[in-house]
Amino acid sequence: MKSSPTRALPRNSAGFTLVEIMIVVVIIGLLASLAIPAIQKVQMRSKNSRFVNDLRIFTQAFETYSLEIGSWPPNVGPGLVPAGLTSRLQTSVWTAPTILGGNWNYDRDINGIAVAVSLSGSPVDDTRMRQIDAMIDDGDLTTGNFQKINDRFMYILVE
Repeated sequence: MKSSPTRALPRNSAGFTLVEIMIVVVIIGLLASLAIPAIQKVQMRSKNSRFVNDLRIFTQAFETYSLEIGSWPPNVGPGLVPAGLTSRLQTSVWTAPTILGGNWNYDRDINGIAVAVSLSGSPVDDTRMRQIDAMIDDGDLTTGNFQKINDRFMYILVE
């Protein structure tokens, strides 16, 4: 009886080669490098919109107070709620640091402005604040209702 020699069956390659894996990693890296700046831009726009929304809510609260009481509240420091506005303001948002850093501030008779809601102590640069000004006003920090005066960004209610 003759025995036939056993032949090795061809192995099926079920895995990926190192080169294929490296190509996939490079493609994923390129896609991530394109996506990350876009995501950061969207996050910045979202924060800017949140700031503008908070500012509008606060200015409406002060204007409502003025219409109901007949005068504006007295000046207070950054992050402090003016007397009589505790029920009108979202105090947890007003007293906390803003989405851009720094604190909300109600200003009365400061820097030649009669009444304003301000952002004080924020590390944000003028370029970004011009973007916010364009959402609110005219995009120029020296004119309009939203201005940079000294070290504060002020939304002027009464000049």
